[in-house]
Amino acid sequence: MPLTIEQLRGLIEKLGVPVRDVLRSDEPLARSLKLAERQLSDDDLIKIMVDNPDLIQRPIVVRGGEAVLCRPAEKVMKLL
Repeated sequence: MPLTIEQLRGLIEKLGVPVRDVLRSDEPLARSLKLAERQLSDDDLIKIMVDNPDLIQRPIVVRGGEAVLCRPAEKVMKLL
C-alpha cells in the first residue's frame, strides 16, 4: 500500500532529516523533473515523492517512535 502525504511526513519527522535527504535525486525521474535544480517547498517535494514512490530513499526502518534510513544496511543496528 502506498504512503500517504501524512505518513511520509511522519516518517521524515521520525528520521529527523531534511526532506531532501529522503529524495533519491539520482533517479532518472528526479533528473528529468530537475528536482535538484528547482526551489520546491518541503510540501511540494513530499507530494512528488508520494506520487512517485521510486523517488523515496529506502529502506526506512521504524521501531516505535524512531526511524532510520538504512543506507547502508548496517544502519538498522541503531534500532536493534
